[in-house]
Amino acid sequence: MPAAEQGVAHSRHRYKLIPRVLCFVTHGPDVLLLKGAPTKKIWPGQYNGLGGHVERGEGAAAAAAREIREEAGLPVRALRLRGVVTINTGEADGIGLYVFTAEALSRAVTPSAEGELAWAPADRLADYALVDDLFTLLPRTLAMRPDDPPFSASYHYDEHDRWVITFDDLA
Repeated sequence: MPAAEQGVAHSRHRYKLIPRVLCFVTHGPDVLLLKGAPTKKIWPGQYNGLGGHVERGEGAAAAAAREIREEAGLPVRALRLRGVVTINTGEADGIGLYVFTAEALSRAVTPSAEGELAWAPADRLADYALVDDLFTLLPRTLAMRPDDPPFSASYHYDEHDRWVITFDDLA
């Protein structure tokens, strides 16, 4: 199908999504978290998974693998799509977040300018200053079995500028 037949020109007024990836890398019972550098625009000093923007011409899985390499220099296996989240930012553009898990082949990480890397015990995540949505998203994602289908969810902000997370019931 030619690009002109995709209908994009007729959809300029519609809600648009910026694609991003979020990756939870595990090694045994631990998950690799990134404490955002103090100079970061978003979530400085808070722990998050690895991830970032999907570049033009790149698929979500390729972006996830790239972000893991760039932020931790870590070889992984079993990269799996675990969920898709639509984030309504209240602006004309929202975020389409692809959530992945992967298994690290070792614990040896390479630091990056993105922040400090830490292996966190999955049963002690409440002890970390996580980005707000991770208190809900991370345990749910880590509890998934290898053959579980990806989840679908949406976030929006309430009147107090807090995230409201809704998981779609696909059953």
